[in-house]
Amino acid sequence: MRGIDCAMLSLADVDLTRCKFAGAFHLDQLRLEGQWSMNTPPDSRIWRLGIPFRWTQRPVIEEERQWRALPNRPASFRVGWGDPPDDEHEVPGLATLTVIYRQLRKAREDAKDEPGAGVFYYGEMEMRRHSHGWRCAERWLLQAYWLLSGYGLRASRALGWLAVAMMTTILLMMGFGLPNESPKQEIVREMDDGQWKTIIDKPDPKNPTGDRFTGKRFEKALNVTLNSVIFRSSGQDLTTAGTYIEMTSRLAEPVLLGFAGLAVRGRVKRGN
Repeated sequence: MRGIDCAMLSLADVDLTRCKFAGAFHLDQLRLEGQWSMNTPPDSRIWRLGIPFRWTQRPVIEEERQWRALPNRPASFRVGWGDPPDDEHEVPGLATLTVIYRQLRKAREDAKDEPGAGVFYYGEMEMRRHSHGWRCAERWLLQAYWLLSGYGLRASRALGWLAVAMMTTILLMMGFGLPNESPKQEIVREMDDGQWKTIIDKPDPKNPTGDRFTGKRFEKALNVTLNSVIFRSSGQDLTTAGTYIEMTSRLAEPVLLGFAGLAVRGRVKRGN
């Protein structure tokens, strides 16, 4: 489509697997009708650093497929992406790929196609993430956004991390955060300027000892964790370590719940 003005162009029932969009004009006004298809990521599972990895299924433009198949990329990243391009110098840069996906996303949004807009948004964010080096703060931010929720589009990923965070909080609370028993108030009388004063004090909870992983302590830890997810204080007496654990969980877990809610809302809105 290089050099084509897409302002008045409409494509219906077309295979765009080998179509190259770089160089097209007004790509954000392209109309895609009927059934259309593009490349997709590899279906097979691959291993990286001993960890199983599976690509997220989505439409992939030909330029991205060629970029992922470049010979200078690590072999594990090129598996399943087909043959490398004949001339690697003709493959557009990541900034250009980001713009192409953004324009395609806008075209689908204008056509009221929420499913298409969502999948092109994923491609846009992927190109943005890879366009920054590891020394750039934006790369770490986008990496975390991708890992935790798939750019706000993968509810299962966000819910999985939420479950891991909740289980970790429960274990830490049972091991370090909950005292053996709630501290009792103490009444102390002290002499001050020739007068006796009565002071009611509640000492800090002591660190737990003995058997920490019991059913009763699990119930208390679960109560603290569930309240943290909805950004509430449990009101439980906690050790110093438990206070910091609860503060951390009250910050992290509602964020993960928000990511999951955003992804679920987007999936329901898109209808897929």
